[in-house]
Amino acid sequence: MISRYLTDLTSLFFPRTCAGCDTPLVYGEKLICTSCWYHLPFTLLHNGTDNLSTGQCASFFSFLDSSRVQRIIYQLKYRNRPEIGSFLGEKYGILLCEIPPFNEADVIVPVPLHPIKLRKRGYNQSAFFALGLSHSMQKPLAERCLVRHRATPSQTTKNRYQRHENMEAAFRLNEAEAPVGKHVLLVDDVLTTGATLEACSTVLLMGGATQVNAVTIAKAL
Repeated sequence: MISRYLTDLTSLFFPRTCAGCDTPLVYGEKLICTSCWYHLPFTLLHNGTDNLSTGQCASFFSFLDSSRVQRIIYQLKYRNRPEIGSFLGEKYGILLCEIPPFNEADVIVPVPLHPIKLRKRGYNQSAFFALGLSHSMQKPLAERCLVRHRATPSQTTKNRYQRHENMEAAFRLNEAEAPVGKHVLLVDDVLTTGATLEACSTVLLMGGATQVNAVTIAKAL
């Protein structure tokens, strides 16, 4: 009871706000308010298939411009709130624990950032999402399995062909963590054309992975 009063008092002077709508959170809410969570566009893709060359791919939410999901992703990537990634990973992992082929993975591998971007941002948002998945799914995390050795221009203004061309040869395998004989769950933040996931999947399969499935926080429509 005392801890609740202390929390309420702290919130009065340093209000915690929702990542989706920026309204103050109430007691018991964490990072995303109840109203936003209720209205988030869950995809349910984990119950079906989304056929990329990576195999089955699932996304937690649908991504639309000027939406709650866009604001949440923006807070995660550009407002120094990596805890949002791990929070969403834990939530989605609870669902994926019951769904093959995702619950059959041996190891979770996040899509890496280039070292320059990593130093600038301070963290890899996909790695935090992967960390949350790892906790709730009880799967090991291999954060250094993939290396992004070529800095690529922003994908935002590129068409589908340009995005795939942009990602070619951008990744390589860290031989010390090669997933030989393992089923890999590949993790990224937002799925657009699938160019990044396909590039990473190719490297993983050539490096000895037996299967690659993918999970993202959101999928662009």
